[in-house]
Amino acid sequence: MSQYGLTVSGIVSGSIAEELGIKPGDKITEINEQPVRDIIDYRFLTCDEELVVKLINTHGEEWLIEIEKDFDEDLGIDFGTEALGRIKRCQNKCLFCFVDQMAPDMRPSLYVKDDDYRHSFLYGNFITLTNTKEEDLKRIIKQRLSPLYISVHSTNPELRKKMMGNPRAGNIMHQLTLLAEAGIEMHTQVVLCPGINDGEELSRTVKDLAQLFPQVRSLAVVPVGLTAYREGLAELKCFTPQEAERIVQQAELWQDKYLNKFNYPFVFLSDEFYLMSGRPIPPDEHYADYPQIENGVGLTRIFLDQWEEAKQYLPDEISNYKKISIITGILAYPVIRQVVKELNNIKGLQVELHRVTNRFFGESVTVAGLLTGSDILSQLNEKDLGDKLIIPAVMLKDQEEDIFLDNISIQELSNRLEVPVLPVDTPFELVEAIIKD
Repeated sequence: MSQYGLTVSGIVSGSIAEELGIKPGDKITEINEQPVRDIIDYRFLTCDEELVVKLINTHGEEWLIEIEKDFDEDLGIDFGTEALGRIKRCQNKCLFCFVDQMAPDMRPSLYVKDDDYRHSFLYGNFITLTNTKEEDLKRIIKQRLSPLYISVHSTNPELRKKMMGNPRAGNIMHQLTLLAEAGIEMHTQVVLCPGINDGEELSRTVKDLAQLFPQVRSLAVVPVGLTAYREGLAELKCFTPQEAERIVQQAELWQDKYLNKFNYPFVFLSDEFYLMSGRPIPPDEHYADYPQIENGVGLTRIFLDQWEEAKQYLPDEISNYKKISIITGILAYPVIRQVVKELNNIKGLQVELHRVTNRFFGESVTVAGLLTGSDILSQLNEKDLGDKLIIPAVMLKDQEEDIFLDNISIQELSNRLEVPVLPVDTPFELVEAIIKD
């Protein structure tokens, strides 16, 4: 019995697989004499027009099936949620690991440390490459698993080993160079810790990574996040506004340099640095093609630009008086305050903005996405919230479930605050929520 293989969970009606009699429960072990370890192998190997598929059916019988198909024609097989098999777990002990600072007794998925290069390719997850072996690198190159998203933190081997608590962490430039020479595109990040990997160390990291451009396409610099749950962990501190200002100034110099050299800014700061320092959010062109928007780079600029368009749909006057409340976190408060100021120019509309402090994770956590239902309840319970309460959808677990990180639901929040609660994701949804009765 093969140690490899993917078990079929479903078949698309009318597909090649259905015509061939492949059924749920069958296990595909090889394609063209190559082992099928996961869905990435399956997709790579089924790109050929002529296939020989080896499978073990539900009766334990081994079949060889010959298939001729078009290059882009799918076999119509679904492998369900187990299509990647066991994920590669993180083996690092990073000084700044956010999972290690998670509050106790939360849902198990929040404590998972994923460091799987396949997830990086498929979903854009950041990985460290410390558990990536030479055979894994060869697979990445052979199967063109690009782009990848890689947490670098420092290109100084000794410092990176110290920061990540892993003796294999010092090999990063060898790994990046190997991938770059093979044409693999990479987006990198640095979690910046004051007094550790900033200053001259950051300058070294930027210079080293820029030498691998354009294969290393971008570098995002994000500030370390610290919660109240750091007992027994390394002593770290947050950036002050003055320190954030210096980071912004230095980044602008790098961006000017690489715009001249590459016609691309290369170095990007997460929005927190601009908001912490009080500096204006840069214009759209500063973010090029927004290569790291999922890393919080440029989200505020997109919001502001969308707001300029969305507000054109607002009325000058509302016939029936409305009072609406909006909540946000500490960090985004100055940005949302300007939006609320414009909303209050509408006759018949009163909008109040409530700034919620994160007491669940600690007051140094200032982003809206980590606010919990319990913090909202405790800080707004005695307030007159008017006709509806609008919250950023980023506070919720995901798009499928209306649940906060502490498992309080939207419905429970609404019932206890005695006001309808509406999550919004974009300025256009905000405008719709305001004008809708």
